[in-house]
Amino acid sequence: MTRARLSATHVAAVALGGAFGAVLRWIVSQAVPHDGGFPWGTFAINVSGAFVLALLPAFAVVRRHPVLPLLLGPGVLGGFTTLSTFSEETRALAADGAAGLAVTYVLATLAAGAVAVVAASSLSDPAARDEFADEEGDE
Repeated sequence: MTRARLSATHVAAVALGGAFGAVLRWIVSQAVPHDGGFPWGTFAINVSGAFVLALLPAFAVVRRHPVLPLLLGPGVLGGFTTLSTFSEETRALAADGAAGLAVTYVLATLAAGAVAVVAASSLSDPAARDEFADEEGDE
């Protein structure tokens, strides 16, 4: 694996994609607000983001484009998914006396994310995933 040389185009692709992904995440969080129960919005964001990130190598146009892997991987999906919100929601559930729900949230997110990645990865071959990783789309 070789690292691509950092260029203004690459930085712009990640920045624009990240901005788009963050806005998309905000829209989803507004549509599915967290009311103190199970954080379905963040759960859906992180699981769907994991699925789409693992699915990207299946598309030759993404793998072979000089900017799309960065735009879509660390850009859009980096801005869309959120470990910080997941962590804060887990902490808040535990602090509010819902430790069982907090543990369920963590385990369900990890399990569903892993299933999503395995399912999406089955739609591409190892060579395609390696090519995508070389373009740094999986970071």
